[in-house]
Amino acid sequence: MKKLAFALGALAVMASASVASAQEKLVISTWGGNWKEGVAIVGKEFTKRTGVEVEYITGGTLDRLAKAKVARDNPESDLINTTAHVGYLYHSDGLMEKLDWSKIPNAAKLYPMAKRSDYTVADYVYVYTPAFRTDLMPKGFKIDSWEALWGAEVAGKLGLPDFDPSHVIIAATKLAGVKPEEWDKVKPKLLELKKSIKAFYQSDATSQNLIRTGETPVQVLLNINGYHIQKLGIPIEIDVPKEGAVAGTDVWGINANSKKKALAEQFLNIALEPAMLAQLCNFHKCSPMSGEAKLDPEVAKLPGIFTSQEAIEKGAIILDDKTYATLLPQWKAWFTENMMH
Repeated sequence: MKKLAFALGALAVMASASVASAQEKLVISTWGGNWKEGVAIVGKEFTKRTGVEVEYITGGTLDRLAKAKVARDNPESDLINTTAHVGYLYHSDGLMEKLDWSKIPNAAKLYPMAKRSDYTVADYVYVYTPAFRTDLMPKGFKIDSWEALWGAEVAGKLGLPDFDPSHVIIAATKLAGVKPEEWDKVKPKLLELKKSIKAFYQSDATSQNLIRTGETPVQVLLNINGYHIQKLGIPIEIDVPKEGAVAGTDVWGINANSKKKALAEQFLNIALEPAMLAQLCNFHKCSPMSGEAKLDPEVAKLPGIFTSQEAIEKGAIILDDKTYATLLPQWKAWFTENMMH
């Protein structure tokens, strides 16, 4: 009877541990839509390997940052997926844990530029670059330089994002041969661009609708959105100017005060596996931060897709995260007042 009681007791402990494991979950803060779908690719693999479920909290970039500040002592998430320059705002405000690279060995397979800081690591790169409707622009029209946006052929046809003017401002500084920090010098050139602007878009969906309807047959857009529009059968050409496309980099960070740090490190290590990076970038059509991540050939040949760090450095304009985070509020304020009104 004692043996039976001991066995039943052991089974009860095992069952209790199993229930606890099933109840444990990792919470990730990310965007909604296809961005969440991309993170969920990693989440499914993480759950498969660990048995731990993943829950997603979605929202806008700055909205999630504001919530994290309010809940800094008891964060609602364990992992943060955000843009690189906003990642700087998180960790400079003490909202992220310092990463222990020894617990994330797959990070060693990334390009050096992927380690954005001691607190953030990037998994892929995308670009904002010019694109145009080939059926609505003159035959032979090309955007081989950002300068084309100031040309007579683009007058009254250009669409730009209203939430982030950095792309066209950075492009203007590149054309002028000055640093982004010297952007005051290109204000007159930016004002000249007003004659080209037809409309501003507020979201990916608005961007796609404006170019689909032909209201803005020329746009500065996220290359990922451009590929989606092409899949709809709309004839658009995505160009990478000779000066380079303006790169965007998303990053991961672990919430400060998370009680699931070890699980978060496991998740990151899985997310940064070359095979997982390839799967994610084939899904999004973006550039993995590892030369070991082998993209599908049809994805690798797309404009704005880079398969090596050298290619990124040659074809993309990348601003360091602190400079980006510092200048963006200035750019937004000036752009709103002088370019949008």
